[in-house]
Amino acid sequence: MMNPINPGDRLDNYRVDGLVMRTSMTTIYRATDLRTGRDVAIKVPHPEMECDPAFFSRFQREAEIGRKLDHPNVPKVVSNGNMSRVCIVMEWAEGKVLRHILSEQGKLPAERAARIALESCDALEYIHSQGIVHRDLKPENITVDAEDHTKLIDFGIAASAGARRLTFSKFSSTLGTPDYISPEQVKGKRGDVRSDVYALGVILYEMLTGQVPFEGANAFAVMNDRLLNHPIPPREVNPEVSPEMQEIIYRALERDPSKRYASAREFAMDLRHPENVGVADREEHRNWKQRRSPGRKRIFSYAMIAMIPLVIFALLILAARYK
Repeated sequence: MMNPINPGDRLDNYRVDGLVMRTSMTTIYRATDLRTGRDVAIKVPHPEMECDPAFFSRFQREAEIGRKLDHPNVPKVVSNGNMSRVCIVMEWAEGKVLRHILSEQGKLPAERAARIALESCDALEYIHSQGIVHRDLKPENITVDAEDHTKLIDFGIAASAGARRLTFSKFSSTLGTPDYISPEQVKGKRGDVRSDVYALGVILYEMLTGQVPFEGANAFAVMNDRLLNHPIPPREVNPEVSPEMQEIIYRALERDPSKRYASAREFAMDLRHPENVGVADREEHRNWKQRRSPGRKRIFSYAMIAMIPLVIFALLILAARYK
C-alpha cells in the first residue's frame, strides 16, 4: 500500500502544498510544478481503489480524455502518464465548485445563473465536438471563479458518443447522479449529448430556484418522478424568473430527447438571446400539480432491484459460514 501524501511531500516534479478535497474514491491536492512554478491540482485515488479494476479503468479513461481536450472551460491534464504514482496532474482551476456556491447562497440572480450556464454550454459544445459525452454533469463538477468563468471537471464516467448501453446494474459507476440524469438514461438507454443538455437544464433550474426539479425519498423515487410528473414551474418557486427563462428551462428538460435542445449550442443561443424565445402554452405549466404514481408492477420491480445488494450480501455470509 502506498504511503499517504502530506503537504511538503514531493511527487516527481511536483511539490504538494495542501489538501483541497477528499471524496469517497479520490483525494485532490494543490501542488506546485517545480519546473515552471505554476500551481496544479493532483488527483490521487485512495489506495484501496487502485485495486478495483472498474475504478482503475475509469481513472485511466479520465486521464486519457483530459490529455485529449484543450479548451478554456476544461482543465488541461499536464502529466504525460509516466508518473511514479497513479494520479492525474491538471492545471489549477481557481474558484469554488458550484455546489459550494449554491450551498452558501441558496439561489443565484438570473444574470449570474445565465452566465454560468452559458460558459458550461461552451464547454459541453467543445467536448461533444470531440466525441465525448460527460454523463455526470452536476454542480460538484463545475468550478466557478471570481468573474464567473467556469471549468467543467471530473470526466471519470465520460464516454464516447458510441458508448455501450447504460443499465441500472451499473448505476453507481456509469449512470451518473440521480438528480441530474436524463429520463432516457433512467430507462436504461444510451445517453448522448442531449443527456448532458438535460443535466445542465436541471442545474440552471437549481441555480434559479435553490432546489432541483425532481425530488424523492431515494434515488429510484427521484428517477421515477421525472418519468411521470412535471416539475414545479420555476416562476412558481422564484417569481423573478422571466417567462423566457422558464421556457428555456422547459426546452432543456423535455422528457422526450427528440423535443429537447439538440445541442449545447442551441441551448446557448437561447440563453444569449432570451428576447427571441417564444413562450409556449405548456402542459408542464398548466398541469404541474397533477401527480401520478408508478403502477403496482413498477413499484414491485423497483423493490426487487433494491433487494439485490441484500441478497448478494446474505449469500456471501452463507458461503463464508460453510467454507
